[in-house]
Amino acid sequence: MTDATLSTTADAAPARRIDRRLVIVVRADPVICGHSGEARNLAEAALDRGFDEVRIVTWPIDRLQAAGLPLKPLDRVLPYREGVVVERPGPVGDYKVPDGRWVAGLIGRLVELFTDGVPTVALSLYLSPHATAVADAVHVARRTGLPVNVTTVAEAVGSDVTNVVRACVEADQFGAAAHVLASYLEHDVCLAVSEYTRDLIVSEAEALDAQHGTTFAAQCRERVRISYPAVDVAQYLGRDDAETDAVLGARGLDRDGYVLYLSRLAAAKGVDDLIDGYAASGAPGTHRLVIAGNGPEAAALRAHAAASPVADRVLFLDDVSDDEKPHLMAGAAAYVLPSKPRPEFVETFGIALVEKMLSGGGPVITTDTGGIPEAVGDTATIVPVEDPAAIAAALDRALGLAAEERAAQAEAARAFALQFDRAVVLDKILEAVDLVATPVG
Repeated sequence: MTDATLSTTADAAPARRIDRRLVIVVRADPVICGHSGEARNLAEAALDRGFDEVRIVTWPIDRLQAAGLPLKPLDRVLPYREGVVVERPGPVGDYKVPDGRWVAGLIGRLVELFTDGVPTVALSLYLSPHATAVADAVHVARRTGLPVNVTTVAEAVGSDVTNVVRACVEADQFGAAAHVLASYLEHDVCLAVSEYTRDLIVSEAEALDAQHGTTFAAQCRERVRISYPAVDVAQYLGRDDAETDAVLGARGLDRDGYVLYLSRLAAAKGVDDLIDGYAASGAPGTHRLVIAGNGPEAAALRAHAAASPVADRVLFLDDVSDDEKPHLMAGAAAYVLPSKPRPEFVETFGIALVEKMLSGGGPVITTDTGGIPEAVGDTATIVPVEDPAAIAAALDRALGLAAEERAAQAEAARAFALQFDRAVVLDKILEAVDLVATPVG
């Protein structure tokens, strides 16, 4: 069998031929994560680029919940575009091994998709376990004797390096670090979401090489290329002003009447510094602080805000849907993401920053952390990490901008952010795929 068919129902329309497939392996919606959104964006862009079949292979929702990941409210998640099939393979067997049964289910489904001869691009976001699962599935598929025509792409997002490879290097867990890096390099195309992330991969590989005499760093230096995260530019540029006013009104907000933070609530995001900086600025007299998102630090940050002298001026929103985001961003007088490096996480790009830049509204205030400079260029106000006083001063300057200066800054930010359009990003990935396309075998 050299091609495959897909029927929509058992006895409906005739089966249609599948000649080109994209499979994306990722932690997908409802996870609050920029790369969950990136998977959706790449999947939908692939439909516009002529793929006959696009599948996102991910985890069952109950496993995402059990993992403690920050999740969007299930009733607020936007449906995937028609033509994108989301699969959540169940566990294999009933033996009592944590996680392994679900990984087996994921790999098993990938083997099935890889052995029907359909020309397939398999893209994994996160090295562990997604890229390792794809590598294992390809090994199995090629041993079945069935036709395999798969080109694999692995994208390192950064936290998979800091959380897995770096931790293994520091703990001298050589085998685990080698497994992740070797699986990454087995892919036909190796990507990193920023220059910062690429440098991080190489430096951790160098540390492993120095300890154990391996040769990962040279391979990573040679093969890893940059692929910035894919953003649905149209979602932000196509925003309707009347709808924005309606969304803000439903939240009890006024346009330009608030300072916004919208991202995950985690220690590395610096929201505590933002609350303190906001309290020290002149902003509470004229603008509210809106903190939108969810995450492991939600309760602690609510307590931090409640203990501040501006408690009555801080509004937490934990149920913001994807279609609300552009409106909240556009209506903000300023957007602040004061990320700071932490052992468990460093901001390797900053997708939310790009989304804000596309939405318009007031200026962005952020830090020179990880890959953030690549996301904002010279269009944002940069403050030192863990410096509430600097945040206060930046807020006062931002809220005092003349209308003309603010508009000019917003236009420059939007022009810079257009390079991250999902179609542009996907086309560059597919160009790399075309150079290494795997023949049937």
